[in-house]
Amino acid sequence: MRGIVGLMVAGLLTAVASGPAGAAVETAPDGKAALARLKALAGEWRGHVVTEDGPPAEVVYSLTAGGSTVTEKLFPGTAHEMVTMYHLDGHDLVLTHYCAMGNQPRMKLVQATGTDPVELRFDFAGGTNMDPAKDAHMHSGRVTLRGANRLEAEWAVYEKGKQTGANRFFLNRVKAAAERP
Repeated sequence: MRGIVGLMVAGLLTAVASGPAGAAVETAPDGKAALARLKALAGEWRGHVVTEDGPPAEVVYSLTAGGSTVTEKLFPGTAHEMVTMYHLDGHDLVLTHYCAMGNQPRMKLVQATGTDPVELRFDFAGGTNMDPAKDAHMHSGRVTLRGANRLEAEWAVYEKGKQTGANRFFLNRVKAAAERP
């Protein structure tokens, strides 16, 4: 009898762990593959923010730390310059955004879909110099890679625990990074 009960419990646990019948089992995104896609962005990008014909924007992607980290420099050389660093933490792709608001939200890649376009979705995973329950901060984001020379990004701004806005970027590559000898 104990054997039958044990089998029933094991079967129930398996059913609960795998979710409803026919449901897809969600796996963790491949952080290493996503970082490789971001590394391929190295170079200078220009475009617009808010809308496809909105105010001008410039972004520079580069590699640092022996190629293990992607640096994204937004609005370089301006008073609004910001930096985002993308790197692996174990198998996870994570980022820290050094914001003009004076805080440093951290996010983790939670979903990577498609081949062309590729969409990378990041969610909040903590930060410094802010109370996420009340202070304005970047909370989540989506980067969509449309081929080798076009990308769109949308970063959600949260304040008082809810989304209050979004920063959208529409960018085209204007210059690839020079190969290092």
